[in-house]
Amino acid sequence: MPERRPAEETARLGDEIYERDIRPQVELSHHGEIVSIDVDSGNWAVAESVLGAADLLRAQCPGAINVWSVRVGHRAVYSFGGNSVRSAG
Repeated sequence: MPERRPAEETARLGDEIYERDIRPQVELSHHGEIVSIDVDSGNWAVAESVLGAADLLRAQCPGAINVWSVRVGHRAVYSFGGNSVRSAG
């Protein structure tokens, strides 16, 4: 069973896994949806909400504790204010 990682490490690993393994598979067909990633196994799930993606991921990986979520096509899961945080690449 994996141990809980520091939040910064989970974020770094989650972003690396997303960019390397997941982004090419989801960018065109799931824009704006949420990907939740188990950074210990590399397993992931996509849904329309953070809770939905996390639930699907935990159905695959019941012991997942180091989970990172990313909004497809954006730099952040949530934004505050009126400006878009859509990613440039």
